[in-house]
Amino acid sequence: MKITNENALRLLLPFLLLVCLAAVAPAEETDGYAEPTGIEIAADAPEIESGLPDAAALLRGIDELFESTGTTAHVEITIVTPKKTRTMRMRFWSKDDDHALMVVDSPPRDAGTATLRVEQNLWNYLPKISRTIRVPPSMMMGSWMGSDLTNDDIVQDSSLEEDYDSTVIGRSENPPGWLMRLDAKPDMVGLWNRIDIVFEEGTGLPLMTQSYDRKDRLSRTMLFEDVQVMGGRRVPTVMRIIPEREEGRSTEFRYLSLDFNVDLSGDTFSLARLERSQ
Repeated sequence: MKITNENALRLLLPFLLLVCLAAVAPAEETDGYAEPTGIEIAADAPEIESGLPDAAALLRGIDELFESTGTTAHVEITIVTPKKTRTMRMRFWSKDDDHALMVVDSPPRDAGTATLRVEQNLWNYLPKISRTIRVPPSMMMGSWMGSDLTNDDIVQDSSLEEDYDSTVIGRSENPPGWLMRLDAKPDMVGLWNRIDIVFEEGTGLPLMTQSYDRKDRLSRTMLFEDVQVMGGRRVPTVMRIIPEREEGRSTEFRYLSLDFNVDLSGDTFSLARLERSQ
């Protein structure tokens, strides 16, 4: 399964479980950091390996759930910081794993601001100065739209099946479900040393992910909530990203509408479309 970001859209779009499982950069180290508690295996869970679901099948299930020839969505993004809360509404278009267009509709001061991703390239359109700016490598770790995602999250391309060893280790306690552990392979280059995912038993829908940095410290928790039928499919419509070492910060993605297998025109993911999307 390809995760490149709003994975962060294959889990909220094939652009947002781009966000989802491989997104959000770890926070800067701070003094007095206390290791948060990770997902716990249920104390009364029977240790019956033959009853465990297949890890590859669970990952494929996520991929197939959001598989689409073309996806469109309206999304509300709420960014919470210790000083303020900011809410934006956006339109999204995505195709395959490496084409996405995002346009801000509100608030009015940000309306028309847009981001285009084509493979590993990223551009921002700023309507206030009528300029399109290609995001250089030096700015890839900067925040995307002030959220808990970085520009690098949006263009990152990694494969959970190819870059991680996956194991279903048992039932989790909170939330209840199947706990899968993904350990980065020795030659894998990326932010995460380990990713834990809890899947809902029976449906295989993701409930929570916890990502651990290269020092094996919990860096980010992501929750998938409010399952509804959208676009004819039962999907989580809310994703909350919680950085573990930045108290009082979070980013929530909420789908207002979601459609799959949409026929998108050939120029949807072009610089010309980027500049006239407002």
